[in-house]
Amino acid sequence: MSRLQFEELLDAGCHFGHLKRKWNPAMAPYIFMEKNGIHIIDLYKTMDKVDEAANAAKQIAKSGRKILFVATKKQAKETVSAMVKEIGMPYVTERWPGGMLTNFFTIRKAVKKMSDIDRLIESDQFNNISKRERLQIQRERAKLEKNLGSISDLSRLPAAVFIVDVMKEHIALAEARKLAIPTFAIVDTNSNPNDVDYPIPANDDASKSIAVILKAICEAIKEGLDERAMNKEAQAEEEAEVMNEAAAEENAENGEGRRRRTRRPAENN
Repeated sequence: MSRLQFEELLDAGCHFGHLKRKWNPAMAPYIFMEKNGIHIIDLYKTMDKVDEAANAAKQIAKSGRKILFVATKKQAKETVSAMVKEIGMPYVTERWPGGMLTNFFTIRKAVKKMSDIDRLIESDQFNNISKRERLQIQRERAKLEKNLGSISDLSRLPAAVFIVDVMKEHIALAEARKLAIPTFAIVDTNSNPNDVDYPIPANDDASKSIAVILKAICEAIKEGLDERAMNKEAQAEEEAEVMNEAAAEENAENGEGRRRRTRRPAENN
């Protein structure tokens, strides 16, 4: 069964594309028709692509790796930050820091700086510096939090990148492609789906359209995380059972050894 129903996508306005004159010919397979100069996206194709992307995202989450979500347009910022935060994945909803992927080491240095400031604020030394210096440090911390706060736990490159509007986030897409990082993206009729590994043809300008697709992807990731947790529990129980059996066998062998040693003196007598 599909993760999304046709009516859900229709009600969210996922079928509305851009003006015909702004279209990208590579989107032709995903366009159903043209009406009043606007391209209409084939929602049955959207359903198939959502399922394909969701299954791939689920496997990545199940393997314990991270998916970085990128959405800096105002229609998507709040939706992405709210939904993605619940599943514990990193996201960028402010300005994309150039070189975040291709120059990841430098970004990690900025994150480390933020951690150092946190330690300074919590220490007694912070109260001994001037009020002006404290204010400057707090402002710098707020700026770093705004730009890097959601990726502070990203200790290595993400396993994949999910992008809302590849036209706006072209730098993020280019960096991911350069490093051969798999990409997921909502692609509108003015975009090139061939630049994305898992394209989802849909309206990327309407908040409802973005939300309904993002919800399906996030639910798939949560399923992957839940299955990973269940597998870990099952593995831990299996290991505990094996250890208990080994301990029982060892105790039995030790008991048999003691019985033999007590029988020998009796036999000699």
